[in-house]
Amino acid sequence: MAGEEWEQDYLARGERWGGAVHDLPAIAGCGRVLEVGCGNGKTLAAIAANNAGVVGIDCSAAAIALARRSVRDAAHLLVADVRALPFRGGSYDAVCAFHVLGHMEEGDRMLAAGALSSVLREGGRLFFRGFSTADMRYGKGVETEPASYRRGDGILTHYFTEEEVADLFSTLAPVRLLTRTWPLRVRGTAHLRAEIEGIFRKQPAVR
Repeated sequence: MAGEEWEQDYLARGERWGGAVHDLPAIAGCGRVLEVGCGNGKTLAAIAANNAGVVGIDCSAAAIALARRSVRDAAHLLVADVRALPFRGGSYDAVCAFHVLGHMEEGDRMLAAGALSSVLREGGRLFFRGFSTADMRYGKGVETEPASYRRGDGILTHYFTEEEVADLFSTLAPVRLLTRTWPLRVRGTAHLRAEIEGIFRKQPAVR
């Protein structure tokens, strides 16, 4: 995971993510909610506005410092590694992983997926988003692994297929899995942005 690259990026650029939060999943009233890779707190602040007991983590201390300005006392924040979460199993009713696993190498994505599943309670939901191979930026940069590219800022981005996301969270039951697309105009030319959106539920253990 490119923790050092993210730390330098946040130190240099400050609040990287801004603007209104659109298309937030139905998380309101979920109970205890964890957002991993919360960055400067844009999405976390929106989640905390509708839920109590919200926790946000990020690998970058600079990002967490910025997030504190956004969420104030509405959420608990800490620097932590999504591959080895510092929480007991079954601690959360919902986990949000928006555009964070896509910045990891394959082995780390698998570790993170296992950790996210572990901290979900039975019946809890995991909300995932990651860029699709249909996205306009797919193929840009230096390919480090299949469908993974490192661009000039040093940050790695992996582009998913729906099948790959389903396999990544194969220990959870899929509730919804789809590809969302929207147009983006750059210098008068229309380009396609595309992301995979998934909702998964943790099934009760067989006893």
